[in-house]
Amino acid sequence: MTKLNAPIVSPIQFEHLSEALGVGAARPRLSWKVRAERQWRQTSYEIEIKRNSDAPVSYHVESSEQVLVPWPGEPLASRDVAEVRVRVFGSHGARSGWSDPATVEAGLLSPDDWSARPVGPGWAETPGTDRRPGLVRRDFRVGDQILRARLYATAHGVFEAEVNGRRIGDEILAPGWTTYSHRLRYRTYDVTSALREGENTIGAWLGDGWYRGRLGFNGGHHDIYGHDLSFLAQLEIVYADGTRDTIATDETWRASFGPIQLSGLYDGERYDTRDEIPGWSSPGFDDTTWAPVSVAHRAPETLVAPELPPVRCTGELTPTGTTVLPDGTIRLDFGQNIVGRLRLRVDGPAGHVVTVRHAEVLQDGELHTRTLRLAPSVDTLVLDGAGPRVWEPRFTLHGFRYAEIEGWPGGVGEDDVVARVYHTDMERTGWLETSNPLLNRLHNNVLWSMRGNFVDIPTDCPQRDERLGWTGDIQVFAPTASFLYHCAGFLTSWLVDLDNEQLDDGTVPWFVPTIPGGPMWTPPRPAAVWGDAAVLTPWVLYQRFGDRDILARQYRSAKAWVDLVVRLAGPDRLWDSGLQLGDWLDPAAPPDDPAAAQTDKYLVATAYFAWSARHLAATARVLGRSDDERYYADIADQAKEAFVGEYITDDGLMRSDAQTAYALAIVFDLLDDEQRTCAGTRLAELVRKAGNRIATGFAGTPLITDALSSTGHVDVAYDLLLEEECPSWLYMVRQGATTIWERWDSMLPDGSVNPGDMTSFNHYALGAVADWMHRDIGGIAPMAPGYRRVRFAPKPGGGLTYAKASYESPYGPIHSHWRIESGMFHLTVELPTGTTGLVEILGRPAVEIGPGTHTFRSSAPGDGDT
Repeated sequence: MTKLNAPIVSPIQFEHLSEALGVGAARPRLSWKVRAERQWRQTSYEIEIKRNSDAPVSYHVESSEQVLVPWPGEPLASRDVAEVRVRVFGSHGARSGWSDPATVEAGLLSPDDWSARPVGPGWAETPGTDRRPGLVRRDFRVGDQILRARLYATAHGVFEAEVNGRRIGDEILAPGWTTYSHRLRYRTYDVTSALREGENTIGAWLGDGWYRGRLGFNGGHHDIYGHDLSFLAQLEIVYADGTRDTIATDETWRASFGPIQLSGLYDGERYDTRDEIPGWSSPGFDDTTWAPVSVAHRAPETLVAPELPPVRCTGELTPTGTTVLPDGTIRLDFGQNIVGRLRLRVDGPAGHVVTVRHAEVLQDGELHTRTLRLAPSVDTLVLDGAGPRVWEPRFTLHGFRYAEIEGWPGGVGEDDVVARVYHTDMERTGWLETSNPLLNRLHNNVLWSMRGNFVDIPTDCPQRDERLGWTGDIQVFAPTASFLYHCAGFLTSWLVDLDNEQLDDGTVPWFVPTIPGGPMWTPPRPAAVWGDAAVLTPWVLYQRFGDRDILARQYRSAKAWVDLVVRLAGPDRLWDSGLQLGDWLDPAAPPDDPAAAQTDKYLVATAYFAWSARHLAATARVLGRSDDERYYADIADQAKEAFVGEYITDDGLMRSDAQTAYALAIVFDLLDDEQRTCAGTRLAELVRKAGNRIATGFAGTPLITDALSSTGHVDVAYDLLLEEECPSWLYMVRQGATTIWERWDSMLPDGSVNPGDMTSFNHYALGAVADWMHRDIGGIAPMAPGYRRVRFAPKPGGGLTYAKASYESPYGPIHSHWRIESGMFHLTVELPTGTTGLVEILGRPAVEIGPGTHTFRSSAPGDGDT
């Protein structure tokens, strides 16, 4: 770390937002990072707030906290703008200068702020079918000396807004997917530079999206949330003299069809350039032939500001391979399974049709689309003959590596086709690199699966007729996700909807938001692993991001879930009844019965019952609910005792003699020391007996390497991780996977696709092993919320000669780098100001460290004592 004369403070961040325009909190919490000399410690801080045109006000606080500290002044009112900066004071009298100011602007915080009503096409439509989306527009006048202008916008459906012919914002599929009856997000846009004195125009493209588009299994359902397709917006212009004009969506707007003929998340988009309407969102356009709008209803108290970033293009890929098929179809391989869509630059005669089909894999030399089920994933462009066009669909996304283009006129130039990658635009925070290229590819596959499935909500898969927020999938993956990306706002937002969708008896749905799911999934029924997301996911976010408020906000939901299981388990504390998915997708399960695992499903349920009760007790402790803490700790103890009595034999083995059973018992701390030792030994034996092949599903996979390494079998954990035969993580990699598969054998060894109806090549759940990789290979693990205290305990093995891990924590960058050279183990770690750490290597006594860079050296594993 560079030596500093005085601490340096980063600009303030508000809540978990990277962009603080239109925040929904009147008292947004504040965070900052400090760079200082090693011995410096913060003892207090001073916040200066300058709001609107008022004089700045300072607040001095005696505290060492610097992450999510309370807003010190008067709460923000709607539309308030404040500049905030901080300086910190510390040991030895050293203090920093002021940070650069950061600007926060409140959104519309009260229902009374809204005058807009949803408006959309008023023509007759047939509910329950695919309908052609429309455009809406309105002209308005603007005076001179504009101080600022804000557009607050949302939709029933999805939208893109334009002002004076200019696209507003760069996100897609706004406003995203929420439990619409409870809350609908709006976004705030700065449109000051888009306006001009005199005549102006605002308009919006509309699409069905999740609101009324086709969603779900077996053909799905339309109109799950409503029949209307509507834009709801309020454009507010503030002038230099303090006056304000408001242009809101109302009955004066006009509507028309546009060039989009069909747009669906599953189906794709059909766009006819011959139907484009030049100048439709610009002044001077004659809209007298446009239709009146229909005005819908939206309760303004359900309009909320977003807690997460929008979905944006985060990268572009050009083809790594191009094949012209005998019929002239052009097949493109982008070398990476992604979520996104193609941008085309194409020219052709009027009426010429270009069709794009998408797929994740090839089979027998053809696009394999069976696994898409009833999601065609086809985009169609009809040309107008007016010259070269650059086109990209607006309101759809596809999961694909391969694309076939039919009807392409001529050859494909180098820049004629680009695959654009889309996901929620979170900050990347975690990295891992090792000396093994296959492990690096595996880690990269985990990253890409997260990117593809973190599209406004955490989905199971991004390509077939599903794409739902499965609670069990994110419950097991949240620790990995929280290292790779700053996903606190993303998952906090989703947890609000989990609470909204939770049934009165405490049942957590299989997926959130909840939609009709057929007899298997509707109505929701309580099940372990999935329902436990209500307890365990908030705890992960608290541990990784230091956000106590997440626990407070989700406490009712977490408590309701555990209380339900208490009733279901009854006095004997064994949850041994009802529908359970158990160790879902155990590799031994047949393709048509993914719940048929080797581990007793009720063993899984009871283990999770004890684990969630223990975490609820810990949550109660953090929140100061001492009575609840004692009660749920007792429940956890009782469930643990019941688990041992039911599932542990007299010789110390599990009645379900399977990898997942032992992993659950060990990691969930359900055993005494002797039983734990026995379980670890037996688990290692089972792995060896299986030829180091994995035998776990969703419940066991996140835990098995931890269970092995924590019981002294690090070598077996590495052998399991590095196995290349099916089923294994590196089998996927050897088969060419660029994301994590849903099944261990989604592609069979002969190159054919698993015949199971439920087969995806982009599911992150089995990638939950990356959390162990970050902690035990990379060596970075949190010991206190927000990584304020860090354990560096890398466990070399598997023939690795080095590993590098980095994490951008709430306090600053954390690094761990180890290498083995000439029989010596070298470790370098770095901590940011405000944190402490514990270094544990090769059985040596633990070493306490503070901020700065520290190096350690010892004999390499197997080379004797140091």
